[in-house]
Parts: sequence; C-alpha cells; structure tokens
Amino acid sequence: MFWPMLHLALAFCGVAVLGVLAVRVGLEVRRFSRAVGDSAERITRAADDLERAAGPLAARGESLRRETVRRGEG
Repeated sequence: MFWPMLHLALAFCGVAVLGVLAVRVGLEVRRFSRAVGDSAERITRAADDLERAAGPLAARGESLRRETVRRGEG
C-alpha cells in the first residue's frame, strides 16, 4: 500500500507544480502584453511626431527644388 500512495502523492505534487507554473506563465503573459501595448502606443506617438516634424521640412525642400528648377540649375 505504500507504493501506490507514494505514486499518488508524487502525481499530486507534479500537478500542483504544473498549476503554479501555469499561473506564473499567465501572469507573465499579461505583463508582457501590457508592455507590448505600451510600446505600440509610444511608437504610434513617435510616428505622429515624426510626421508632424517632417511636413515643414518636406515643404521647404519642395520650395528649394522649385527655385532650383526656376533658375535653370536643375
């Protein structure tokens, strides 16, 4: 009777360890997904800032190109 009880106890401990690890993985996945969401938000804000900053620069470059073409240098 000792060996079947030992096997049952070891099986229970194995399932308990797997349950604890599953909970830890679930918590880490939640934390990781939150970090990915925050990073995506920061990337979106940076892209918007870059787009706003590039607008005047592109307009200035276009006006310089037109001046060059008008002068016959291009």
